[in-house]
Amino acid sequence: MINSELMPHLADIPRVQAEQRPDETAFLYKGDATSFAELNARSNQVGHGLRSLGIGPGTRVGYLAKNTSIYYEMMFGAAKIRAVMNAVNTRLAPPEVQFILSDANVSLLFVGAEFYDLIDEIKDQLPELTTIIALDAPHADWPLYADWRDHQEQTAPGITTHGEDDVIQLYTSGTTGLPKGVMLTNNNCLAFFRQAGQLAWSSYDSGDAVLNAMPLFHVAGVNVGILAAAQGAKTIVLPEIDPGEILRLVEEERINHAFWVPAVILILTQHPNFLKTDFSSLKQVFYGASPIAEALLKTAVDVMGARFTQLYGLTETVGAGTYLPPEAHDPAKGKLRSCGIPYPDAQVRCVDETGQDVATGEVGEIVIKAGFVMKGYWNRPDATEEAIQNGFFYTGDAGYFDEDGFLYIHDRVKDMIVSGGENVYPAEVENAIFSHPDVADVAVIGVPDEKWGEAVKALIVPKPGCDPSAADIITWARERIAGYKCPKTVEQISELPRNPSGKILRKDLREPYWANQARRVS
Repeated sequence: MINSELMPHLADIPRVQAEQRPDETAFLYKGDATSFAELNARSNQVGHGLRSLGIGPGTRVGYLAKNTSIYYEMMFGAAKIRAVMNAVNTRLAPPEVQFILSDANVSLLFVGAEFYDLIDEIKDQLPELTTIIALDAPHADWPLYADWRDHQEQTAPGITTHGEDDVIQLYTSGTTGLPKGVMLTNNNCLAFFRQAGQLAWSSYDSGDAVLNAMPLFHVAGVNVGILAAAQGAKTIVLPEIDPGEILRLVEEERINHAFWVPAVILILTQHPNFLKTDFSSLKQVFYGASPIAEALLKTAVDVMGARFTQLYGLTETVGAGTYLPPEAHDPAKGKLRSCGIPYPDAQVRCVDETGQDVATGEVGEIVIKAGFVMKGYWNRPDATEEAIQNGFFYTGDAGYFDEDGFLYIHDRVKDMIVSGGENVYPAEVENAIFSHPDVADVAVIGVPDEKWGEAVKALIVPKPGCDPSAADIITWARERIAGYKCPKTVEQISELPRNPSGKILRKDLREPYWANQARRVS
């Protein structure tokens, strides 16, 4: 359980755990263990090092690397001096990375060796970026992280943190094609902790082994390590999704808790070692981003023998909103297509265009009010005002409640596509494709996909006399945006359906593909 009185802020977690269990393992990464005492000392060193470089309250500290355990000492160190950790999606194209670092005014960046070339390519376009620290391999021009950190004092920085301090900033794709920075505060995290402390899925015993395989630029990936550290559990961090390595660690490290998106569960069940793996230590599996196919769920439950909990939430709500408890995963209960019931202290409603609740069984926009709703979007007051009205965050998801109070997602008010747990906005993909010399018009939609939940599909209107191939369009897009955002399929059509004001009627485009699906989004 999380003691929120002892640890009201992120900065308190390593200090309290170092006092209570100094020699126990906090993080394990590629066989290298970090104790809670080391976590506290190292985060203090990071805090001092950041201050010496002019990083102060509210400053965004960039992180571009695959998962590592040292991310957490950086995050806690930044929190101790009231700075903000800003992890960047490692799958983005260079122009997208440049935009985020520039938008967040990042002046110091921690970067992994796999991204040295990318940063070298764009650093001249980032005048605010004055310090780059190399994480895991020498670089001719940048200090190495371990050397930089270990030259700092291990004593606490001695700065009083505040509930309204931003501590984490994560970027979500924007409907206009421009990502928005979600500002999450100590108070947001505390509210999430208090909610999580009331639910079985997030309650760990000290010493439990928790697997962290989800990316740290996602709120789910960050949450796994924070929740575990706050309860004295051990987090085993993987650099990226590797089904064979996951199965090995489950057995060898006696994993007790794990978060996987359904696409990961699917590839685990397809791995040749799946039926050979000893899952007897696994207590809980929690998953999100999409529902799970009944056949896949039955296979996973039968073989893993763990309790499964589905989680619905957004970056803007620290990943919280509703949960589908293990008992509701019994197919006989008829709730498998639901994303569950609201967190204990959260208000979750489905409303019409006037903000009034719709009747049970009727579809409306899902709105959430809770202490874990973000402060707002970084430097986007208009977007913040549109998203948060009367304390309710408007999710952009359309859904309905059944008679038992279970929420079902039906469609999206906005057009976001969720593919394998990654958010993709059509505008971003369309902007990339539209510049192709053979394309006259383009619309992007999400279509059903057995593996990824949804797949990105581009519908293009070619210019007269042109006949671009699907491969050409996909290659063109891949040079401009992250690979996961690129269309999996491309289809030519004569014209795009539009309303009188010229807006593309995506619902009409999606309809043929989703007509026989019980749920209209993944």
